[in-house]
Amino acid sequence: MKAEPAALGAVLAEAEEARVVARADTHLMRSLLIGIFILMAIYALYFARAFFMPVILAFLLTLTLTPIVRFLRKRGIPEVVSATLLVVLSVCVVAIAGYLLSGPVIDLLNNTSSIGQQLTERLAQLRRPLERIMQISHQIEQMTETSQEPGIQKVALAQSGILSAAASNVLAAGTSFTIIFVLSLFLLASGTMFYEKIIQSFASLSEKKRALRVVYDVEREISHYLLTVTIINAGLGAVIGLGLWALGMPNPLVWGVAAALLNFLPYVGALLTIVLVSVMALISFDTISYALLAPAFVLLCDIIEGQFVTPTVVGRRLEINAVAILIAIAFWSWLWGFVGALMAVPLLVVIKVFCDHFDGLGHVGNFLAAQQTAVVVEDEAAEENGEAKA
Repeated sequence: MKAEPAALGAVLAEAEEARVVARADTHLMRSLLIGIFILMAIYALYFARAFFMPVILAFLLTLTLTPIVRFLRKRGIPEVVSATLLVVLSVCVVAIAGYLLSGPVIDLLNNTSSIGQQLTERLAQLRRPLERIMQISHQIEQMTETSQEPGIQKVALAQSGILSAAASNVLAAGTSFTIIFVLSLFLLASGTMFYEKIIQSFASLSEKKRALRVVYDVEREISHYLLTVTIINAGLGAVIGLGLWALGMPNPLVWGVAAALLNFLPYVGALLTIVLVSVMALISFDTISYALLAPAFVLLCDIIEGQFVTPTVVGRRLEINAVAILIAIAFWSWLWGFVGALMAVPLLVVIKVFCDHFDGLGHVGNFLAAQQTAVVVEDEAAEENGEAKA
């Protein structure tokens, strides 16, 4: 009789061990399936970028214009009318900007070689300490060329010019812009149709309320962020353009638009703007001391915008840590080029806000959040606990 409890305990132990092994296998299989799904999603985004890129841009444009449509709806203007007006206005702004920028941009592209030569001449005085090293490098290169066999010839591949490559993609760009604006029009004019479809997919009333609350919160926060950041970047571009015009910088409209677009790339965009403005200022002005005023003015504007304006207007709740931003910019620029880099931070904010509303994805949102945000949240939680205890 004493052997029966021992045997029963052994059986229970074996069953528990088997249960633990099965749970571990299930967890491993789930992780493998998630990894395979992520790889397949990246594969699809890369090879089907001609489809996904305009669709995602249309959704981002819709989220940007949604607060305006909601504001006009409260004033009695139907969604169809306000959406049509906003999309037509967006098309006009893009068309006018493209027309005004086409000439200066084409001139800059055609004069790339002369710009490089002028920059080299202006920086000649800074190269004097390095001339000896350059001479040694040139001598080594000549020795390498003379040591080659006489029968070996160098082959240089001619590359197509930038303008010809751009001209070959005009049709694709036009198609993408058409998809973006038409899809945005339908999404804005649809009103609450998608919210109603989402609610209908749940059975219980509590699930419907929770789904509606999550969808509205995510849509409100993201649309507010995108619209606010777009307005801030447009204001920054206008200030930089006017300041460079006052300094006598050629093509100030180009640099103002470039500053507004590149400011969607935190850290990287401001650095690129400063470098580009520095290059053009060095070849445009007579003295180097006066030429440095232009990049210094851009740097001052970027500091004021990044340290004071955006944190005050947008708030620190939606701030993303710098590591996540740089990784996202590198990933999306590899995936979709320059357009993907511009979309990296808005998409990162979308992911963070979405993760913050689900307990299972809270660790992802916590990883994406900036350190200041996490500290603020912890301080608020500590204050609430202290008030509750009191």
